[in-house]
Amino acid sequence: MTGWLLRYDGWDPAAEPLRETLCALGNGRFVTRAAAPERRAGHGSYPGTYAAGVFDRLADEIDGHRVENESIVNLPDWQSFTFRVADGPWLDLSAVAVTDYVQELDLRRGVLTRRFGIQDGEGRRTRVAQRRLVSMADPHMAALDCTLLAENWTGPLTVRSALDGRVTNDGVARYRGLDGRHLTAVDPGAGAEVLTLTAETRQSKVRIGMAARHRVLSGGTELPVVAAAVAEPGLAAVDLELAMEAGRPVTVEKLAALCTSRDPGIGEPGEAALDEIGRAGTFADVVARHELAWDHLWFRCDVEIEGSVRATLVLRLHVFHLLQTVSPHSLDLDVGIPARGLHGEAYRGHVFWDELFVLPFLNLRLPEVARSMLLYRWRRLPQARAAARATGHRGAMFPWQSGSTGREETQVLHLNLRSGRWLPDNSHLQRHIGLAIAYNTWRYYEATGDTDFLTEHGAELLLSIAAFWADVATYDAVGDRFDICGVMGPDEYHDALPDRDEPGLDDNAYTNVLAAWTLARALECLEVLPPGRRHELLDTLDIRRADLERWQHVSRKLRLPWTEDGVLLQFRGYETLEEFDWAGYREKYGDISRLDRILEAEGDSTNRYKLSKQADVLMLFHLFTADELYAVLDRLGYPHDRRTIPRTVAYYLDRTSHGSTLSKVVHSWVLARSDRRRAWEYFLEALESDIADVQGGTTGEGIHLGAMAGTVDLLERGFTGLETREDVLGFDPYLPDALRRMRFRLRYRRHTEIEVAIDHQTLTVGGTASRATVLPLRVRDKAFRLDPRGSLEIPLRRRRPD
Repeated sequence: MTGWLLRYDGWDPAAEPLRETLCALGNGRFVTRAAAPERRAGHGSYPGTYAAGVFDRLADEIDGHRVENESIVNLPDWQSFTFRVADGPWLDLSAVAVTDYVQELDLRRGVLTRRFGIQDGEGRRTRVAQRRLVSMADPHMAALDCTLLAENWTGPLTVRSALDGRVTNDGVARYRGLDGRHLTAVDPGAGAEVLTLTAETRQSKVRIGMAARHRVLSGGTELPVVAAAVAEPGLAAVDLELAMEAGRPVTVEKLAALCTSRDPGIGEPGEAALDEIGRAGTFADVVARHELAWDHLWFRCDVEIEGSVRATLVLRLHVFHLLQTVSPHSLDLDVGIPARGLHGEAYRGHVFWDELFVLPFLNLRLPEVARSMLLYRWRRLPQARAAARATGHRGAMFPWQSGSTGREETQVLHLNLRSGRWLPDNSHLQRHIGLAIAYNTWRYYEATGDTDFLTEHGAELLLSIAAFWADVATYDAVGDRFDICGVMGPDEYHDALPDRDEPGLDDNAYTNVLAAWTLARALECLEVLPPGRRHELLDTLDIRRADLERWQHVSRKLRLPWTEDGVLLQFRGYETLEEFDWAGYREKYGDISRLDRILEAEGDSTNRYKLSKQADVLMLFHLFTADELYAVLDRLGYPHDRRTIPRTVAYYLDRTSHGSTLSKVVHSWVLARSDRRRAWEYFLEALESDIADVQGGTTGEGIHLGAMAGTVDLLERGFTGLETREDVLGFDPYLPDALRRMRFRLRYRRHTEIEVAIDHQTLTVGGTASRATVLPLRVRDKAFRLDPRGSLEIPLRRRRPD
């Protein structure tokens, strides 16, 4: 393990699902899992290729209910590649002796290599070396090469390369009883020169086109070979006949192109794929362009740390997969940020609230990509307005799970694998997703100063979301407070009080604080807009003076529930719940991260107890600085003191099961100022979420993109205290002792290349853009001004030990 190279030694079929996900390759337009090219789905292997935004909807019958699910589609397998010696069997690593097996993912270059030796039943030894990539330079291109060396034999060898359309969605165990046959009209075309394959999704009618061509070389010279087309249903394949000589390596190159009817700037996808491979050049050309593109991305996006080689590698792995899911190639696709990346079929490829953890990184590195992700939400405002009207409310109500259209994609039933029962799923009540979109919109504006986006798109998002929450709030004249009822918070373990038959909670603190903040920001946004656009928007959205007065009133009178000693309660009625037997359940079950499944299987419910799946109230201290949160409390008229936040943090720390990979990211963040040692421990645990598959098999179904991005954000903003408010770039460093030094680049408004280096003694900020304006800085409580042609080195007073 080095800071750039993820390496696995030894062939381990049981570990393949995890390795296939962690070593997946992509470019923001599509991602391909790192399945062994010679294997089809089954026996632990799962080839999968997923294109951003390519969904399909199918219906199933579950317990007498017709249930529809829209899913990201597993596309034909472009990397299918195998061989056999003479008339022997096709390569099967489980049937031969395997030696020196190594798989390496080079994060800097974006190239996956695989090397091993085999010995067949005849005693013939063959060495194999493969490289694969999905081009970050040519967004429709992928490539594979395979070098074969006959060690102790001479004779014929047949390579079979294919575009395999015989795929289904079958990568998630709990979905396997449901229909996963999304592709139809699969039309393979095989010729000696080029392979082609076209297909179409069943319901959404997205057309897919693939093409592949090959070249065989030895010693750098192209060899003529006999090529024979293979005709099988759903498979475009070619057999290449090679004459092997002992000690003489032969390399087969495969270039593949993938186009869909959703891609801009193309005609028919099959013809477009042929055009792509026709102008791609050689394998070496594709590799060179790809490596240069990654070099440019790493220049902008790398985070260098000193203190732990493993942490350095995993951190870069997280950045790598973030950039493979959303990149500059995502700009024109009209796609959101899928919670599990484009790396598998978990959550059906849906978009949740994970952009809350991803966009801070993009805002300060690739703001144009962040803008594109927000436009995905803006384009779905009509659907969100229709959803609000359907519940009798004004404004826009966004779905907890979103796919192609922006309609609610949350399942109405979910399967508890522990009990085997299908249960009602009420998580669509997590209406706070709209507040996350409003939060992301405003934070993007603060970080970029993009007034054009705010004027044309962002303000409409903010105002529409604010209108919904002002309308949802109901007034209690006795308490002179507004209530928000019938929702769920981020916790997910509580969807109702124990004595209620109807789902939904009242006055979830996270929701109400964010609603108050959003209403205040919407009013502030109106002051920022040019007068003409302000009047135009208010007229278009039918927002009158009386509505704005209500927004003011609601933003100052929303109810927050508290304990008598000043702890912010998760929701109204939380204090009546029972304490949970944490020690007893840990002793009984060991891993209790999914207490919802454990308790349901016992005939019990998490609704009865004071426990959380993940941070809920604590999310507020992740999203807001202490000053910002106290400003909201002041606006709402609630007293507080300097112990309000620490008291509340301490209350929930020991009542959380961390059933979500996001949870430890948030816990590390909220402890960064008060307990650096524990914050670092949570950070390291969050880093391990996917690479160690801490949830026992979930990573094999797709990465956890929010947690990956969240760990990077922890370093970039959490431990540095980086803020982008009030037209000033602020820092309040508070590095854990184990983190000796860190260095990164960022973009802030017109300052496109700001270099930041922090250790325990010094903060250094440098500008590299000579034409930029002077940059206002705030370091802790002191103001500075950075000349963009120079740098500032600011001594840091050592904080007292925790």
